[in-house]
Amino acid sequence: MPSAILQDLAIFGTGIAAGTINVVVGSGTLITFPTLLAFNFSPVLANVSNNIGLIPGSLTGAYGYRAELKGQRRRLLALGSASLLGGLLGAILLLVLPAGAFQTIVPVLIGIALVMVIAQPRLAEWVARRQLTKAGTGTAVHPGTVPADTAPPLSAPPEAAPAGAAFQEAASSAAASPSTAAATEMAAPAETETAQTAANERIGPVLWILVFCTGLYGGYFGAAQGVLLIGLLGIALNDRLQRVNAAKNVLAALVNGIAAVVFILVSHVDWTVAGLIAAGSVLGGLIGARVGRKLPPWALRVVIICVGVAALAKLLA
Repeated sequence: MPSAILQDLAIFGTGIAAGTINVVVGSGTLITFPTLLAFNFSPVLANVSNNIGLIPGSLTGAYGYRAELKGQRRRLLALGSASLLGGLLGAILLLVLPAGAFQTIVPVLIGIALVMVIAQPRLAEWVARRQLTKAGTGTAVHPGTVPADTAPPLSAPPEAAPAGAAFQEAASSAAASPSTAAATEMAAPAETETAQTAANERIGPVLWILVFCTGLYGGYFGAAQGVLLIGLLGIALNDRLQRVNAAKNVLAALVNGIAAVVFILVSHVDWTVAGLIAAGSVLGGLIGARVGRKLPPWALRVVIICVGVAALAKLLA
């Protein structure tokens, strides 16, 4: 059937777009979810199948930042429990609440996600400036934070590019300080790792609860979950934005993963849709890593906003 083939190609194509956008600016769900609605999938089925389909991209993102994850084991164990519990509860709520409730709530969540996509560049810049201020004034490190490490950074995710540029510039200035350089040279790798481990031992209850709430949101719907996490962790943790983003990738993967387990066990999944999106998102992730960073983020944001508005119109019609 030509129409079925064209539909599958379109879903595969949006999977590629979502994978690319997730690497460049995040919020790929705002591309795939409205597309499935346009093909008359029910909102809950579209959300469930989309969640499962985008998991390979989440895992790829977490693996891609493995160097920045060094020294964050205890932090991720603590915050990971919040993400897992929140994602589990969010997925259960999606399945036990009436389908009409999802159709009523999702337009609000899409609206919130679109606002976050629009505000993300300023939020990322503000987070970086706040971190620089704390580093420059010698403010004490908060519990559960990690001192700046000496691991070579990977390329910054475009969703955090403005902040990363500002942070790296200030970090370069700080590196010019003789005392800082001397301290860095004297610090042995084992001592750095020990300091990171000690700093990761304590996570405050407020941060844990906020990460839990983000996981709840991600398990229920999930669009722009990454924007929420990068902003939250960037504000709460006195750490390089690269490492914050690495932690964000792991927490988002945990939320999506536990939600997918629930959906697979007790819900109906369109495996054709999930497989097409999965294949497309993996390819899109590779494209985003190699080519996507050369694209202007504002252009991709415009695409996300236009598609998101179309989804709102579809849901509210």
